[in-house]
Amino acid sequence: MSAALPELLEANRVKARRSLALVAASLSEYRPFDPHREYSAKELEPFDALADRFVRAVECGLRYFRSVEMDRFAEQSDSTRSLLERMEKLGLIRAAPLWMAMRNIRNRLVHDYLPEQTAEMFALVAGEFGVELLALDLALALPPSHS
Repeated sequence: MSAALPELLEANRVKARRSLALVAASLSEYRPFDPHREYSAKELEPFDALADRFVRAVECGLRYFRSVEMDRFAEQSDSTRSLLERMEKLGLIRAAPLWMAMRNIRNRLVHDYLPEQTAEMFALVAGEFGVELLALDLALALPPSHS
């Protein structure tokens, strides 16, 4: 194992935890998005912050998972799905399909959608996806043991 790998693993764990803390802060203030309401730019700021923080947390989570994979398996998966399946087996995530869905929403949040679709996406981020990210934060609370 490279001497730099444990440092990379720890740096990615810390970055993931920081991004997850920001998601938690946004979720603590979250109010459901109303697709029938005309929001002012100021009123949209909490939604923009949550979307940005969610995207960043998913990215940081994936980066951390890649470093865990290198640490535990000394190789990288051919696909994100394979990576997530490994993380599920290690118990870091609940379910690979859930993370694939989170990644899909991450990709969709950066584009403009109809208000009803936006409301559905935020409901997922504030619901099932938020629960998963908060669980990941708990899992990362302690540094991992190295194999």
